[in-house]
Amino acid sequence: MGRPALRRSSAVQLAILGVVGLAVGRSVRPFMEWRDAVAPTVSWVAAGTMLFLAGILAFLAWGTYQSLHRERRTMHSSRAMRLLALAKASAIVTALIAGYYTGFALSFAGDLELELPRDRVVRSAVAALAALLALAAALALERACEVPRDDKDDDAPAKA
Repeated sequence: MGRPALRRSSAVQLAILGVVGLAVGRSVRPFMEWRDAVAPTVSWVAAGTMLFLAGILAFLAWGTYQSLHRERRTMHSSRAMRLLALAKASAIVTALIAGYYTGFALSFAGDLELELPRDRVVRSAVAALAALLALAAALALERACEVPRDDKDDDAPAKA
């Protein structure tokens, strides 16, 4: 039996993960209030970390695409598998994070006239957008890892 083929991250899978993250993020405020605790604030570091991850993933995606698809170089299979694993894991995690920060922002959206809730909404929204950028970069890296197709496909029937 051969090894199972890795499949692209599906939009449905990522959407489900985003909804799970949204539900968790949306439930943090009520849970903290139920425990008579203060909901956490969102640091700018959260958005910065997601932007940093997006930059690394975008850089890797660009380099991989240039190497495999433009320059038609080969890549060692273990490197390709590590890049693909990084891309898939990053797509999963960033979908969850984007959903979480969106849900957290929505839980404070009704209190925008107050400074602290407004600050939580703004910082959470920025972190969610940064996570979406990281998700896009992860998907780009995943696509860049695909084996390029030859101009002449050996499996195609010969033309007469």
